[in-house]
Amino acid sequence: MKIAVIGAGYVGLVTAACFSEFGYKVVCIDSDKNKIKNLKKNIIPIYEPGLFDLVKKNTNSKYLEFTTDLKSINDTNIIFIAVGTPTTRRGDGEADLKYVFQVCNDISFNLNKKNNQLIVTKSTVPIGTGAQIIKRLKKKRKDLVYGEDYHVVSNPEFLREGSAIEDFLRPDRVVCGVSNEYSKNIMSKLYRPLNLREAPILFTDIESAELIKYASNSFLAMKISFINEMADLCEKVGGNVQQVAKGMGLDNRIGPKFLHPGPGFGGSCFPKDTRALNASFKKNGIKSTLIKSVIEFNENRKINMVNKVKRLLDYRIKGKTIAFLGVTFKPNTDDVRESSSLV
Repeated sequence: MKIAVIGAGYVGLVTAACFSEFGYKVVCIDSDKNKIKNLKKNIIPIYEPGLFDLVKKNTNSKYLEFTTDLKSINDTNIIFIAVGTPTTRRGDGEADLKYVFQVCNDISFNLNKKNNQLIVTKSTVPIGTGAQIIKRLKKKRKDLVYGEDYHVVSNPEFLREGSAIEDFLRPDRVVCGVSNEYSKNIMSKLYRPLNLREAPILFTDIESAELIKYASNSFLAMKISFINEMADLCEKVGGNVQQVAKGMGLDNRIGPKFLHPGPGFGGSCFPKDTRALNASFKKNGIKSTLIKSVIEFNENRKINMVNKVKRLLDYRIKGKTIAFLGVTFKPNTDDVRESSSLV
């Protein structure tokens, strides 16, 4: 089995490196010539524990290669789309899918009927994106039959920055949204190396797989906002939020993870994904007060932290030197996207 991963960013690079570690031949494709040139020299554009060693090991053993040539997907069995889906600049919170659709157009010209290829979205995309991809491919390649000559699958990533390699190789679960048995069988075969680790593989329809990613991240964001709101109350009434969090976390229905009060959530996923999920509710005529409240509370949390510092300095900020312990949104990463420290 040979795999193509389009996009050598955070998700694409980790995905390509880990699949090559499974023993598959993997080609990682990106339009950025300088990035590919550096990757061929084992110069990694991001910091992620263990990634450098994994890339170096598998490029040296020829299981992993890098290129800018999209024609290299022609002899592959599975094509992963792992390009960015940033928030649009329109202010509506929707995910910008221009890179996903551009890649789909490029893929369409290089599909190989003989290989019966799977086109798999690894990027985080809104509900209905898979259906749009199918529609676009049908329009571009009228000589091919969807479900016979090629297939579309949703396989969202659940990688945490700072522990992405571990998350890929020992996942809590793998989610695959498929539309036929052929796709299910190929994805089962692809993830067979995880059987030894007893990682559950959940097969759903494409739309459900797309929503699982957004729902998961939004739920965790909500959990962070909840404990931050409890911290505000504790501060007023003399409670200890650390003890409150511990008492809650000991309930196995709740668990201790993401019950750590702080300046609010940040990073490349939670802010973007909560906005996109809220936009999906709006787009479908559903009023989501819960997700909207999480977004608004998190933004206010950052401002409140700034105001707290101002109060401690009696609002005499001019000429003061303020130290920040931690600039990235979490440990073991160099990612400062939407970091609360940089509000």
